[in-house]
Amino acid sequence: MSGDAPPIDFSGLIRDGDLVVCGQATAEPVTLTEALMAQAADLPPFRMMVGPAFSDTFSAACPPNVSFQSYGVIGNTRRLAKAGRLDVIPSNYSAFCADFAARRHKADVVLVQLAEAGDGRLSASLSNDYVIDAARGARLVIAEINPDAPFTFGAEWPVDVTIHVRVAARRPPVELASPPLDEVSRRIAAHAAGLISDGSTLQFGVGRIPDAILSSLSHVRNLGIHSGLINDAVVGLIARGAVTNAEKGIDAGISVTNQVIGTRRLYRFVHENKAVAVRPTSYTHGQNVLARIHRLVAINSALQVGLDGSVNSETLNGIAIGAIGGQLDFVRGANASPGGRAIIALPATASDGTSRIVANVETVTTPRADVDAIVTEWGIAELRGCGLAERARRMIAIAAPGHREALSARLRGSAG
Repeated sequence: MSGDAPPIDFSGLIRDGDLVVCGQATAEPVTLTEALMAQAADLPPFRMMVGPAFSDTFSAACPPNVSFQSYGVIGNTRRLAKAGRLDVIPSNYSAFCADFAARRHKADVVLVQLAEAGDGRLSASLSNDYVIDAARGARLVIAEINPDAPFTFGAEWPVDVTIHVRVAARRPPVELASPPLDEVSRRIAAHAAGLISDGSTLQFGVGRIPDAILSSLSHVRNLGIHSGLINDAVVGLIARGAVTNAEKGIDAGISVTNQVIGTRRLYRFVHENKAVAVRPTSYTHGQNVLARIHRLVAINSALQVGLDGSVNSETLNGIAIGAIGGQLDFVRGANASPGGRAIIALPATASDGTSRIVANVETVTTPRADVDAIVTEWGIAELRGCGLAERARRMIAIAAPGHREALSARLRGSAG
């Protein structure tokens, strides 16, 4: 932040015990959140609800009178979790958002980044998540109006939700560039691409593996997008003519997302683009909606997968380092979709050399009964309809070769 006067004085605005909710990921209103953290030591104790963070705003250096909560550990919130300062709410993303609408979570103060059209209309821009519902029941709503934030359709700010204070943004929206692809992600993508046919509708997350899969789909035609997020890789797919949204069964011609996470290239693309709709979570993650989509292919990742197919995307060694997010929402939605596929794609080996295919996962994010296909760089394990013994054999076959004998021994030991 510059040495000028702060954009807003939070003294008198934040009360003892307040729950402060701010926009997540690239929708974080950084002008406001930076000012709040800079003044926090002089404010009464309050709680801060954060989602994925890709800025440097929140860290263990934040004053101790601020406590943090989130629905997972994503991006730079890992710093808070590592310092023991993040209370994780174990909730599906759809349920977490619905809890604000139902007032199970009740915000006192909401900080939001908005885009403004030339006629004065406002849009939540890069995310249409829980913030609007949080603002509807909040005592105080403070909006950062960012001229560099794209105006997106579907995320228009409701006229019945009062904005009490407006502040001019001092910097462009947060950006998240795609990570460079590596050989492992390319090998995973080569296997996963074989499960994606013409006319499929894609859901995917952030990271090297989904980016690699998207970049390998230029040969597929008439793809659709219905996802929790879109990133820069989608712009490339659309530019190559692979995405038409013509065979989704709903929302013909429109790419549907809940969040926009990328760089200025993506932000320019979605700005006032009626072929992109940033819709609320109740629509993007709703089971009644997902079941109507033709050939929905859900692409998600994991920290571990067990020999029975159980998926862990949340913890390692008892420490929260991930999230439930929308994984189970989309896995179940893809399973209900006509011709749908639910893909869990992950490297077979962790960075420390340990196997990510394990005898038993320590936390179950997606139950074995919901699992469809598991993909590593060593191949595909088709698990739907398989018994436990066959599942284990197929999972061992896609583990790294150096770990297969130990996994087989564990399997023999459990059978004995």
